[in-house]
Amino acid sequence: MVTNITNFGRSGLSDWLMQRVTAVILLVYTLFLVGFFLGNSDLDYLTWTALFQATWMRIFSLLALVSLAAHAWIGLWTVSTDYLKPTGIRLVFQAVVALALFAFVVWGVQLLWGV
Repeated sequence: MVTNITNFGRSGLSDWLMQRVTAVILLVYTLFLVGFFLGNSDLDYLTWTALFQATWMRIFSLLALVSLAAHAWIGLWTVSTDYLKPTGIRLVFQAVVALALFAFVVWGVQLLWGV
């Protein structure tokens, strides 16, 4: 029997809702970037850096980064509980995923905010 100790939310419903909300955030971020690329055919380094120096874009990117991590965690938690039945293997897999996602978010914050 799988317990809720390692899942992201308090219930399956909250995980389901979080998965949908993060998907919408990632969709909006992707559409914005595609629109930015299409709207700037002569995109250069100065335009790109100016976009990411804006505080609103850094916040938007951070929101997308955290959404990506949460979305990935919920998805991989679900896959691991469905397909990795031995508890030890499942917990090791989830620990590796959690550490990788944590490192990804920390690295992204450093890139976005120049910490």
